[in-house]
Amino acid sequence: MDSSHKPRTFSPNLFFFFLLVSSNLLTFFICNTFKNSSCALYQQTYNAIATVSSLNTSIPLVVEPAANRGDDVQESNKPAADLDLPSEFLAFTSPHKLPFGFSRNFDSDEIIPPVGHPCTRFPDLLRRYMSYRVNGSCPDDELLAQKLLLKGCEPLPRRRCRPAAQKEYVEPYPFPEGFWRVPSDSSVVWTAYTCKNYECLINRKTQKGFDDCKDCFDLNGREKNRWLSTKGAGLDFSIDEVLAVKNPGTIRTGLDIGGGVATFAVRMRERNITILTTSMNLNGPFNTFIASRGVIPLYISISQRLPFFDNTLDIVHSMHVLSNWIPTTLLHFLFFDIYRVLRPGGLFWLDHFFCVGEQFAQLYVPLIESIGFNKVKWVVGRKLDRGPELNEMYLSALLEKPLKNSW
Repeated sequence: MDSSHKPRTFSPNLFFFFLLVSSNLLTFFICNTFKNSSCALYQQTYNAIATVSSLNTSIPLVVEPAANRGDDVQESNKPAADLDLPSEFLAFTSPHKLPFGFSRNFDSDEIIPPVGHPCTRFPDLLRRYMSYRVNGSCPDDELLAQKLLLKGCEPLPRRRCRPAAQKEYVEPYPFPEGFWRVPSDSSVVWTAYTCKNYECLINRKTQKGFDDCKDCFDLNGREKNRWLSTKGAGLDFSIDEVLAVKNPGTIRTGLDIGGGVATFAVRMRERNITILTTSMNLNGPFNTFIASRGVIPLYISISQRLPFFDNTLDIVHSMHVLSNWIPTTLLHFLFFDIYRVLRPGGLFWLDHFFCVGEQFAQLYVPLIESIGFNKVKWVVGRKLDRGPELNEMYLSALLEKPLKNSW
């Protein structure tokens, strides 16, 4: 029997095509009308996928000037004057939208990187430093990097390349043997330094000219006896007499500011105390050497806020680096930052602070006393290594953050 079908005037395919086009037009209208709508999430996700897929190619991306790129870096709310900076720098320093929108943790829908303005003051250095292949090898330019860092470009903005390394790396000596053995020369990329091996560094103490901590790398010299006994008219405190100030086992973690090759940290590690050491690579591989000894280096300058939460460290130590060469206000900032990161009852060991005699009573004593530490030890002596006519003074002090009312 014949079926009785009614003729169709509108095919299903055409209907679904019309529905798809209409929905896309509606989505486009909503996205452009309401900028914060959820459709932005899909665009961010698409951009992220596109970026990842482009970085997974065998040929690394070349960082081009921002003016030559069509990506969303130029869409940032940077001043127009900044758009001639390297695009990779802008990519790092510009705000980044969170993929799932607003976050209560950030109180925002974006992450703002903690880097930026000091770098832009030195555009020529910045362009040189940021000229690298994304997903490739970083240029071997440690001197350039440190120059930027010391100029306040901190943390350094290079993020997406692999650092230079020795071609034939040798494993470090095992714990605890590595504490007092000079590591292999092959653990260092020597390009940035006058010396090209550790033997040269050990012998440079007899050479003319200025180098930071000239005798530090000689572990069988003065380093072997540092902080083991009290001497030097009482200016040289020993580690054991300092630890005896507190109950046994209550000094556990701390920081050494400008700690050379981290002998202080090694001494404390031998006493089951963990110390992080800040050090720059001033014509020597200090950070690499510290790591080879089995303790932890922090490559930060004295102008950076200490990367620790309030009231957390048991002890902070600094020898020589905190002295009158630092601008007074910056030194005040740093002393207060030390106070901030120390827990109540924590110790600040100011080791051989030096200044000119007339500065001591008029400037530095009031400055140190203004911080709020209690004085546990306070020893003042003459600094005579450059001659008595300069009237230079040393201060070695052991200061305690008050256990109560420390705010």
